[in-house]
Amino acid sequence: MQKQTTPDHGPQTHGTPRRATFQWIALILATLATWLVGQTGATGTAIVGLLAVISIWKGSVIILDFMALRHGPLLWRALILGWMALVWAVIGIAYWKALA
Repeated sequence: MQKQTTPDHGPQTHGTPRRATFQWIALILATLATWLVGQTGATGTAIVGLLAVISIWKGSVIILDFMALRHGPLLWRALILGWMALVWAVIGIAYWKALA
């Protein structure tokens, strides 16, 4: 019976623990920032744009680094990032139409 080997999932594939820790801290800070904006009741297109940019950045970090798709197959990256882009496009169109 042959021993099964697993592929190398070292730092070159998934980043380093240090990078993951910094990204996690940045995600927490971004979440706290968006929560604070909600708590202050800030409104307007600039605030909505800021929150959208933060959300898109957070989604990209989670998809590419925490889901380990940064070096994954192009098809998976395109599908997952494309889905996020589609959702944000629909949200953006709905928001723009509501402003009219």
